[in-house]
Formats: sequence, structure tokens, C-alpha cells
Amino acid sequence: MPETPAPRPGDAAPPSVCRWAVLMEYDGRDFIGWQRQPVDSLISIQGLLEGAARKLTAGRTVPSITAGRTDAGVHASGQVAHLDFPADVTLSSATVRDGLNFYMKPHPVVVVMARPVLPHWNARFSANARAYRYRILNRAARPALEEGRVWHVRSPLDVTLMRQAALSLTGRHDFTSFRATACQARSPVRTIDQLDVRREGEYVVIETRARSFLHHQVRNMAGTLKLVGEGRWEPGRVEQALAARDRRAAGPTAPPDGLCLTEVGYEDNPFTR
Repeated sequence: MPETPAPRPGDAAPPSVCRWAVLMEYDGRDFIGWQRQPVDSLISIQGLLEGAARKLTAGRTVPSITAGRTDAGVHASGQVAHLDFPADVTLSSATVRDGLNFYMKPHPVVVVMARPVLPHWNARFSANARAYRYRILNRAARPALEEGRVWHVRSPLDVTLMRQAALSLTGRHDFTSFRATACQARSPVRTIDQLDVRREGEYVVIETRARSFLHHQVRNMAGTLKLVGEGRWEPGRVEQALAARDRRAAGPTAPPDGLCLTEVGYEDNPFTR
């Protein structure tokens, strides 16, 4: 079973619209996540983006699709979405970028780049890789400058043991033990191309890359590796948890604070042409 759904005919932009790709960064602390919600009082990143796009088109609807629907509190430095603007609206890359940024102020959401793309290009279905970084502040004192942007863990973490345990999670596996119980993916099988753990001074950094991830998979892997780093789990127990195919066998879900979507990969990347 493919890890990312194949594009469907309905995913291409109709002739009446012009599709634009946007590269975004945001601080996720103040949002309910990416996805727009029916309750107006709940602020989503998608809602802000589409609301700003409507103001660029005098109130006309501009739908969007994203590469990754990040959860509440999760950050992004390399999120990608596409917007379908009416074809009769004259736009430039600078107009899209600067206009969206103007109307999304003062919220901590920024369009870094905007590029026109072909009708069949799709932020979600054209993506062939997604990369995340999870950061742990590993010291006794709580964070001040990075409150809400790291997971604060007081007990010393053994990065060597965490790295050893991470090896059992790389490759193609059934990740039932590491996905949210409410995950709606049709298959729990995923291929982890990269799962690295390193120490940078007071920080422990987990970097991971795959074509796609299950709901909460990265946070569940981080929470499990943290148990190994504290010495509460032997590294081999992670492999046992994976084989159990039971969410209860793995560690806790790490908080969203430390998670950041850093990159979305495309064979035809509009931002690197």
C-alpha cells in the first residue's frame, strides 16, 4: 500500500483558478493547529491564510491544501501549502507573499516565498518527503526564552543509548505502537528514512525524515526515546514495543512544544527552480 495517496483527478486546479505554492513558517503555540475549524473563535493557520487570501481577492473564496496538518502547538519552518486564486486576479510572487503577510499580522505566521505552479501540482500529493526536528532542553533550569518551543526534561539524557534505540525504528515497519489511537491512516506501515539523535550543548535534537508520518508518530517516537535516555528503558525495549503493534507498548506522547516541521520535499520543487 502506498504511503502517500496518489493524486486524484479532482486534486488538479480547474481552469478558472491559478494555483500558487507558498512556503511558510509559524509559531504554533497560539493556534489549534493547521486545520480550519467550524468554530470561529478557534484560530487555525489555515483559517488565517485563507482569510488573508480572501482580502487579496475582494472577498472571493481561496481554498488551500497543505503538505502537513500540524497539531496545536506544533511549529513549522518549512511548511508548504497551495492556494487556488481566481484566474482573473493579477498576482505576482511579491504580491502574494507580501499581501498574505500583511493580512495575517500580528499573528506569528509568515509566508517566506510564493511561486505559481502548474494545475496538477499539489502541496500534499506531490510531496515525496517530510522532515521534522524535535528539540529537548536537557537541563535543571526551565526555559525562559524558549518556553513553548522545547520540551524541558530535567533528568540527564544519554544520547548514545537514544541513538542506539532509534536504529530499530528506521526502515519500513508497522508503526501501530507509535501512532495515535485516533489516527485515520488506512495503513500503519511507514518507512523512516532518517532518525538521528544528537546533543547540542544543553539540547538533545531528534531529526527524522520520511515520505509521510502517522498521526503523533514523531511525538510518540520522541517520548519513547526519552525513556531510553533517562535509563528507564533498555534500548532493546523499543524494538519490542514496535513488534507489539500496540500503542500501549510504546512510550508517552511527547508534548507538541519541541516539534517543528522543517522541510517538505518535492521532485518538482517550486522554491528551488
